[in-house]
Amino acid sequence: MKFTAAQIAGILEGTVEGNPEVQVSKLAKIEEGTSGSLTFLANPKYTSYLYTTKASIAIVNTDFELENEIETTLIRVEDAYKSFSKLLEYYNQVKLNKLGIEQPSYISESAIYGEGLYLGAFSYLGDNVKIGSNVKIYPNAYVGDNVVIGDNSVLFSGAKVYSDCIIGESVYIHSGAIVGADGFGFTPNEKGEYSKVPQTGNVIIEDYVDIGAGTTIDRATLGSTIIRQGVKLDNQIQIAHNVEIGAHTAIAAQTGVAGSTKIGKNCLIGGQVGIAGHITIGDRVRIQAQSGIGRNIKDDEVLQGSPSFGYADWNRSYVHFKNLPKIVQKVNQLEKKINQ
Repeated sequence: MKFTAAQIAGILEGTVEGNPEVQVSKLAKIEEGTSGSLTFLANPKYTSYLYTTKASIAIVNTDFELENEIETTLIRVEDAYKSFSKLLEYYNQVKLNKLGIEQPSYISESAIYGEGLYLGAFSYLGDNVKIGSNVKIYPNAYVGDNVVIGDNSVLFSGAKVYSDCIIGESVYIHSGAIVGADGFGFTPNEKGEYSKVPQTGNVIIEDYVDIGAGTTIDRATLGSTIIRQGVKLDNQIQIAHNVEIGAHTAIAAQTGVAGSTKIGKNCLIGGQVGIAGHITIGDRVRIQAQSGIGRNIKDDEVLQGSPSFGYADWNRSYVHFKNLPKIVQKVNQLEKKINQ
């Protein structure tokens, strides 16, 4: 795909300074720009690269002042960083704008779908599936019976959505993610053997949710596991049965949330956090990486450690953790003096 400076300026509502007909077909960092590439300058510490870059077009702020002559065509906008992000989003939409049904693929006779469907080869749509408009389902994806998928959602290659799950609008489910697998429900008998508890619920994913590659969200034993609007889940996260995650919460990779825990809205949870089951975490909670959460958490708490405790307390305590050998040595010396 090629775009001229004039076309890009039109998309970004910017002005061209230089050759409006120069074309670009790729994106690049400003220090790595080559002919035919588009870059941007937002951080002043990279200003020197603008005079050496080989990029054909650079996006800069309206108030940026040149100190030397350059060969690169400039597009001036109010905010170069936001404009470049907008352009990345536009580029991604164009790149992902596939249409049609590839073969071989399977669509149940009872499945229905809206306009603009893309169904990649070797994909499967089960009985009574309902798919909205402009949905993209990439090769080797699986959509089980009675699944509902809203408009503009995307299932990337190898994603799996088990039966009865409900996916909202503009949801992105990346490769290898599994929505609706059985929750980890087993009961032991007197012999120490385990019997499976049937998992008869589903998963509900609301609008504008992103689910990273390899992430798994288990169906509820009864009722629903619920991922609220705007939640962002990184790669390789485990969400257990009957969990509920509040709107606009973001969770980093390798975090595990045990069954029936409720997480509030606008929380930020770092990588490799372990969260116990049957607890409630309030709104706007921040949990640092590798923390262990085993109790209810009130709104606005900031936590670190395993088991976790107050962030400020943890930082103060860590100073003592590092000095513990010296402290023990001093205590031993004091004891010797006392005993002399």
